[in-house]
Amino acid sequence: MTRSSLVALDLGQHEFRESVDELALLATSAGAEVIGVFVSKRRSPDSATFIGSGKVQEILAHCETEEVELVIFNHSLSPAQQRNLENALGRRVIDRTGLILDIFAIRARSFEGKLQVELAQLQYMASRLVRGNANLYGQQGGIGMRGPGETQLETDRRLIGVKVKQLKTRLEKLQKQRQTQRRQRERRGQFTVAIVGYTNAGKSTLFNAIASDKAYAADQLFATLDTTTRRVWLAPKVDMALSDTVGFIRDLSHSLVDAFKATLESAVHADVLLHVVDVSSPVRHSQIDEVNKVLQEIEAGDVPQVIIWNKIDACERSVEVERDGDGKILSVAVSARYGLGIAELRECLTELAGNFYAQSRGADTQSDELQWA
Repeated sequence: MTRSSLVALDLGQHEFRESVDELALLATSAGAEVIGVFVSKRRSPDSATFIGSGKVQEILAHCETEEVELVIFNHSLSPAQQRNLENALGRRVIDRTGLILDIFAIRARSFEGKLQVELAQLQYMASRLVRGNANLYGQQGGIGMRGPGETQLETDRRLIGVKVKQLKTRLEKLQKQRQTQRRQRERRGQFTVAIVGYTNAGKSTLFNAIASDKAYAADQLFATLDTTTRRVWLAPKVDMALSDTVGFIRDLSHSLVDAFKATLESAVHADVLLHVVDVSSPVRHSQIDEVNKVLQEIEAGDVPQVIIWNKIDACERSVEVERDGDGKILSVAVSARYGLGIAELRECLTELAGNFYAQSRGADTQSDELQWA
């Protein structure tokens, strides 16, 4: 395990302590051994080192004493800040985005997931290329060969640009395949449900409980990155397409959201979203807000939601189905791990599917009547 120290700057943001705790979980998930945590308060970040020269010296002394190999910041650092910190501390420095990318690289299993992670890594790396040797290796004599040539920096940027283009082309092909599969489901008029939620809320465990499947699930952040879709029979002649998606997290950078937009298409095109929430978490309401913020960003904010209060076994809450005054299903309290409330949830899904198919048949009947008229 890599001996690491964490650094967090309190800029007056909401739930700062919870964010630091989450960084520690992210670091552990990436295989780091957390040796120390440095927290300081400032009105605004230092432009050169983010935390200021005094704090840098304090962290340097700690790193040398404790033989720390890696320093992880709970923020997005500019390329210049990251370089300045590495020069001052004499060891590797990564920010929150770099840490999440590292976890993504570990967890990606499907071909598409690996492509998406590689694309995000290259885009992240491109902004952090530094000018190394200033000598130009492209200088040659002769007619048509004169000129400055390329610096190593320019060459690296060009090669990264070529690779990014290749990855985007591959991902576009996979996206077209998924669109074809979705159109087939739409032609069949199939009811589609996508499971979304904050990372480690229990999405994959719930997916397995509903679909009787064996998708990978673990009590860790970003246990799965790949969308899995299964056809699930709810009742005789009543089925649905159920999809599990990548988990969300606070301060997820726009580049990461963009990289995984293709994977999250199942949420955009779903008829209903099962928004899984860890009911035992003290910050569950802010986690709901973070998920809804990303859903808005990928244009899935208007898809109907049913809140799934998961992990009721951890807070001694009972199975419950909540409805509004019109009988619309608002939430279901379950324990996916122990199967509590899963039967009630399947009944709710059967009801929602029945309503969907009834509306579809009604629309088809109206269409037939218009054609006959």
